Amino acid sequence: MGRSMPVGAGERLWEELVRTAQLASPEELSTVLRRYTEAMGVGRAVVYLVDIQQRFLVPLVDGEPILELDASLAGWAYRTESLRVEESSAGGLAVWLPLADGAERLGVLELSMESLDGLKLWRCRTLALFLALIITSKRTYSDTFAQRMRTRVMQLHTEMVRAFLPPRSIGTGRVVSTAVVEPAYELGGDAFDHSFTEDVLHATILDGMGHDLASGLATSVAMAGCRNARRTGAELTELADTVDQALAKWLPDQFCTGIFTQLHLPTGVLRWCNCGHPPPLLIRRHRLLQKALERPPEPPLGLPASLAGTSRQVYDVNLEPGDRILLYSDGVVESRNEQGEEFGLERFTDYVIRSTAAGQGAPEVLRLLIHAILEHRRNELTDDATILMIEWQPPEP
Repeated sequence: MGRSMPVGAGERLWEELVRTAQLASPEELSTVLRRYTEAMGVGRAVVYLVDIQQRFLVPLVDGEPILELDASLAGWAYRTESLRVEESSAGGLAVWLPLADGAERLGVLELSMESLDGLKLWRCRTLALFLALIITSKRTYSDTFAQRMRTRVMQLHTEMVRAFLPPRSIGTGRVVSTAVVEPAYELGGDAFDHSFTEDVLHATILDGMGHDLASGLATSVAMAGCRNARRTGAELTELADTVDQALAKWLPDQFCTGIFTQLHLPTGVLRWCNCGHPPPLLIRRHRLLQKALERPPEPPLGLPASLAGTSRQVYDVNLEPGDRILLYSDGVVESRNEQGEEFGLERFTDYVIRSTAAGQGAPEVLRLLIHAILEHRRNELTDDATILMIEWQPPEP
């Protein structure tokens, strides 16, 4: 048997960082982090979080500048999810590392140091991975992160719906599911959801009728019904029926449209149930397959199938590696500029295809796309615009 390796000063410092960071409040996290980085010779550290519209990188502590995501090296590190190094104005180096928890991009970490070698680089990367996990954990129960990530006051009905939203992006080695939603601070009844159970990705998009507290409440009930049924192992027809019954019982005057999907990761079989919503889109080899997932329309959620005179239908299709599925609300394509021109389905899909062909990752494709939709309307949307994209990319045999 081989002898165990003795614990060195670096390991003891790392253990202290892990222990103290877990117990630290968000306000104390920067102090804990600085103590570690100075001891390990990787300089001063500053954590930047991305705002909810993914336009700015906001420092976790006061006294540091807010950085534009599209006009800074820090933003480049975030957008490309890669290391960036530059000479700092005070001399030495500024090292920017992305902070990401799996597919979810959180922000960037800035480290200032005199020089960079292989060992320091390893420590920097490991620190960034650890910090992403700490931030993901602490933001579930600390409003500090939510405050930092907002640039203005959020409407009450938006606060309610956003409380139900999962992280923007989730993923494994086989699939990425990512979503965006606008208007960020005046969201009405749009919502999305995605989650894993064993080897299945579940993804949902919902669009509540109206643009007020009542529509947000309907969407929230639909989301809760969806998750409740999903966590009991319900099939898609049962899941849709659960949402139908919940809305019909508790909010009989409210309706919402939606799509519920299940993707079996080992085989790429996609199953879906469309409840009065625009049909999903399939992009394959940089081309939109026209009407590939279009099926006969069904009534919105909130009208039980027994009353509608129909039963919910579930459809399936076999995906190919690299396929991208788009779920979207009508506010995406129906958004009009001052001349009355719609953003349109063709422009929508063409933007995704061109961005993908340019090598953009799925989360970055949607970030750029939702900004293009906002610019089309001069940042004043009259209807919610939500997009969820699934990319199935299984590993090579």
